[in-house]
Amino acid sequence: MLIPIRSLNRRMVASTAQAGQATAEYALVMVAAAVVALALIAWASTTDMLPSFFNTVMQKVVSVADRA
Repeated sequence: MLIPIRSLNRRMVASTAQAGQATAEYALVMVAAAVVALALIAWASTTDMLPSFFNTVMQKVVSVADRA
């Protein structure tokens, strides 16, 4: 069975367009992740929650290590 050249060209153009769309979607996801990370960093730097959280975690780790 022979495939007409026009049909083959349409398939190639469609697959190239889809590849470009996937790349654009990936870039948008990366930008969104960066925005969330920056918002988290900004929040953590303005509150005292992060240092107190790490202090609590370290105290629990030390207490478990002392019991062992």
